[in-house]
Amino acid sequence: MLVGAGNRLKFTLRSKIKNRFSDFKVTSLNDEIKEINSEYKEKRIKKMKTFYTLMLILTIGVSAIGQNTNPNYDSTLAKKYGADQYGMKGYILVILKTGINKTTDKEFIRSCFAGHMKNINHLVKLGKLIVAGPLGKNEKTYRGIFILNITSLDEAKELLQTDPAIKENILEAELYNWYGSAALSEYLETSDKIWKTNP
Repeated sequence: MLVGAGNRLKFTLRSKIKNRFSDFKVTSLNDEIKEINSEYKEKRIKKMKTFYTLMLILTIGVSAIGQNTNPNYDSTLAKKYGADQYGMKGYILVILKTGINKTTDKEFIRSCFAGHMKNINHLVKLGKLIVAGPLGKNEKTYRGIFILNITSLDEAKELLQTDPAIKENILEAELYNWYGSAALSEYLETSDKIWKTNP
């Protein structure tokens, strides 16, 4: 009888231990599943946030580009004047100042400046000169400016030697690279119709 009771007790204990172990495994598995689901949801949320953030940035970028596009842009004119994407181009800015030739020979000076004015008109016709004009009296002895429709300093120096006043050192030229509107020469056609007396 004692042996039978002992066997039943062992069986009962084994069953309880087995059941508890099974419950533990099921509980652990459920916890793992919940944890995996939670991590998956977090990763999915992060991916969705990243996706919508990129879409927002892209939308703002496209919108900004659209706002900066000129609705009046004329590609034919831009090409004609050599404009870059901003409607600009390079030039050579020339500042004319009193030269080292201090001659007092009035006839010589008059002849040089007559040739100076004639050369200005010649360079305009060649399309090389688009702005020319005198400056007011100043302490730096600056006399006037040119804007040449070229980008090479060496070409500019060679071109300026066709001006008698510069060649004879009555005037001295300082040269600088300059960046301005490519449509600058557009005014020349109109300017030729508004002067009354030739200087």
